[in-house]
Amino acid sequence: MGPHGRSLDADVLIGNDMNRRLLLASACCTLLAALPASALAQDLLQVYRDARAYDAQFAAARYALQAGLEKLPQGRALVLPTVGLSASTTRNNIDIEPRGGNPTPAATRNTEVNAYTFSLTQPIYRKQNFLQYDQAEFQVKQAEASFAQSTQDLILRASQAYFDVLSAQDTLALVRAQKAAISEQLAQAKRNFEVGTATITDTHEAQARFDLSASQEIAAQNDLEVKRRNLAQITGRNYETLKPLRADVKLSAPTPATMESWVELAQKQSYAVMLQEATAEIANLEAKRQQAGHYPTLDLVANYGYTGQTGSALTAFGNNITQTSLGLQLAVPLYQGGAISSRAREAAANYEKSKQDLENARRSSALSSQQSFLGVMNGIAQVRALEAALVSSQSALDSNKLGYEVGVRINIDVLNAQQQLFSTRRDLAVARYNTITNFLRLKAAVGGLGEADLEEYNKALAP
Repeated sequence: MGPHGRSLDADVLIGNDMNRRLLLASACCTLLAALPASALAQDLLQVYRDARAYDAQFAAARYALQAGLEKLPQGRALVLPTVGLSASTTRNNIDIEPRGGNPTPAATRNTEVNAYTFSLTQPIYRKQNFLQYDQAEFQVKQAEASFAQSTQDLILRASQAYFDVLSAQDTLALVRAQKAAISEQLAQAKRNFEVGTATITDTHEAQARFDLSASQEIAAQNDLEVKRRNLAQITGRNYETLKPLRADVKLSAPTPATMESWVELAQKQSYAVMLQEATAEIANLEAKRQQAGHYPTLDLVANYGYTGQTGSALTAFGNNITQTSLGLQLAVPLYQGGAISSRAREAAANYEKSKQDLENARRSSALSSQQSFLGVMNGIAQVRALEAALVSSQSALDSNKLGYEVGVRINIDVLNAQQQLFSTRRDLAVARYNTITNFLRLKAAVGGLGEADLEEYNKALAP
């Protein structure tokens, strides 16, 4: 006997069983480690990071940002000095032949001239250059706002594609479950007909519903494949499994809870508004820059030159010449055919256009925030209603099945109850996905959408 009253054989069996469990657990861990990453369920955050590394549209936006940042050093260069160096070397072959009684004897000379010039120009007053430098700062802001908007757009596209796949998977699973339930009902209708407790009509109705569910299954499979390819286009990966939402997930209302607060934020800090604000400032400065074409310019000009030559056509003796100059250069535009005035009027009209574009951006951002806010609030209410409807639909199905068994309900009643139950399940899943995407759009409308928002919803996914 063992120390606790068990036989030694029992202890050995228990020990062997524990060893087998440990070996099984170890084998499972080894198998999971050997599985490729694509075979494991991926979550929303990982899909977004894959999209960030692969998506061509986002990569183009990243390079556009790099190009936009170069506007600032280009603008700064317009107010900094310009320095240049030029050099030359020349070899000459000169043949001298006297004419007309010239007593100078004939001669042949080979001369060499070496020269270099160092020049510096410093703008002292160039109104157009200073205004263009100011423009460069807003062009950088414009590029940064555009990139931030592209980042938010990537989050929305990746999330939408993720939930589209989940929605298609849910639809296919529900169609298959409905098909299986109809198949059972069809078999029951055939049995009841054979024993004479039901008419052939019940069989025909169930068969029609079964054939319809078969066609819906094909359509759902095709839709799922399309949605997976859309996701792969963004991320560059084909995911075998995506983590779904938890069945008990609770969706909370946005904070602040009033639409007016979100509208106010959208009109102030959405990236679309910030982009148009920078564009309007650039247009305003461009109008001033073109008007400055009538102003004079003043530059400081300095030159240092050296020329060394071994001879010339007049003398066989060489010389070295060093020349230094420092001065001010003034240029006054008098008349250029009316081109400056025309460009100034064009720039002024473009500035007025940019102000209207800015107002349109504010209105569009306000509308987008309103639509997304209503989508979130109505979505939450719809989810709650569908959750209650799901319980009712399940109860209705159970009641109809019981009624059919005791003869107070007919087959079509059961089929309709099944249809209602599966439709409610599908609508509930779609409502949850739409509510989440509307909340992400609401955050994007006010310029507040980021990776942290995905992390929050990533916690709502099933393990």
